[in-house]
Amino acid sequence: MKHHFITIEGNIGAGKTTLAHLISKKLNARLILEEFAENPFLAKFYENPGQYAFPLELFFMAERYKQLKDLLHTKDIFQNVTISDYLFTKCLLFAKVNLPSEEFRLYQKLFDIIHQQLLHPDIVIYLHAPVQKLQQNIKKRQREYEQAIPDEYLFNIQQTYTSYIKQHNIKTIFIDVTNADFLGNEKHLQIVLDALNKDFDEGQHYFTLP
Repeated sequence: MKHHFITIEGNIGAGKTTLAHLISKKLNARLILEEFAENPFLAKFYENPGQYAFPLELFFMAERYKQLKDLLHTKDIFQNVTISDYLFTKCLLFAKVNLPSEEFRLYQKLFDIIHQQLLHPDIVIYLHAPVQKLQQNIKKRQREYEQAIPDEYLFNIQQTYTSYIKQHNIKTIFIDVTNADFLGNEKHLQIVLDALNKDFDEGQHYFTLP
């Protein structure tokens, strides 16, 4: 495997965790999954974003930092590949959408201090799906607090992700997952695994699943 720290990213409902599980099994890789359910402000945020956005984002940043720092700095002699279903920078991207400007500037100062202490992924797999597909996936997984997420919010998150990736020229395998079925179609998963065995320059490299 040419990449030893692989991060899977994408919007809410894009299928990050499912793909992370599948790749980790195929590669016998260490798996880092976001523990979003532990955030006590998450359900409250969807009910009252203005009141709970700042504590929500602070909690996520602290938990992600602790998880990545502990796991990535602990070597595993049996597993030399690590798969994560989130990029630490998602803290900043969601905060940019969720926080008013003054709170975001404070949040960004904290983020900049913390971010430089972490390892960065060798490559990012970004799963892109239209908002309608994301909403279908969100309905299907039946998390009660997610069921009223507006299309506009998902669109804003999507735009923030893609703008960041392009602006910073991050080495990214950009996959259109509109028709993806990683669980039921072995060919779809194999396309991703084959891509991970290639050398890529910096920037975005686009793949469409048949």
